[in-house]
Amino acid sequence: MKHTWERAARVALAAVLTAGASASAQDRSAVEEIEKYRAALGDGNPAELWEARGEALWKEKAGPRNASLEKCDLGLGPGVVRGAYAQLPRYFADTDMVQDLESRLVTCRVTLQGLTPEEARKNPFGSTGKKVVNDALVAFITSESRDVKMNVSTAHPKEQAAYELGREIFFYRGGPYDFACATCHGVDNVRIRLQDLPNLTRQNDAQRAYTTWPAYRVSQGEVRTFQWRLEDCFRQQRFPHLKFTSEASIALTMFLAKNANGAPFNAPAIKR
Repeated sequence: MKHTWERAARVALAAVLTAGASASAQDRSAVEEIEKYRAALGDGNPAELWEARGEALWKEKAGPRNASLEKCDLGLGPGVVRGAYAQLPRYFADTDMVQDLESRLVTCRVTLQGLTPEEARKNPFGSTGKKVVNDALVAFITSESRDVKMNVSTAHPKEQAAYELGREIFFYRGGPYDFACATCHGVDNVRIRLQDLPNLTRQNDAQRAYTTWPAYRVSQGEVRTFQWRLEDCFRQQRFPHLKFTSEASIALTMFLAKNANGAPFNAPAIKR
């Protein structure tokens, strides 16, 4: 009887190990196939259409002052676009604030083109049949930092404060499901359906994730900015609406961008 139980236990253990190995192999296979899918889509990224439109909008005279954005200072001097995004968010003395790209564009559209803050923030995210200024400008400006290494500073006290606030928001749990950003993005080897979720507390994952936004979403046929990505995460957590260019959105961006330092920027990318 003893030998019978031992044999049964060995058989059961072997079955568990085989099933585990099979599941692990299936997991690896699924991730590999998704990566192949992304690589195949990478040729001829439709985001290039947004980039071209954004460059035209950057140079186009608009607003009550009939002015272009070519004198907009994104942190490297008026009109300097190349490499600017790789150092954002950052502190700007003229606003005495830490700003990300989208909040800085609001400032420039107000000060240079004469729009009201409400007009500059209106309709920030495009949808089917509705192309917006913000998405195109972000696509153009971010594309000008391709292959530039992320180098976000926290040297200024307000930059450090924004980083600390962003970290607090990342780990804050709340809402009807008691979720946090870290619930999905603070652990290893987690997926939602076939979508692998990066662990943003690890440098390699943080670098790989942050440097591929904004992105063209194949499933939506739109370029989505990083502010949109954060808003959509809040929606999925059933949190209150994340206000466009709010202090919270900029702080969370600062936390994630700083964690991506050292990696070459590679966006707008393409995603499912």
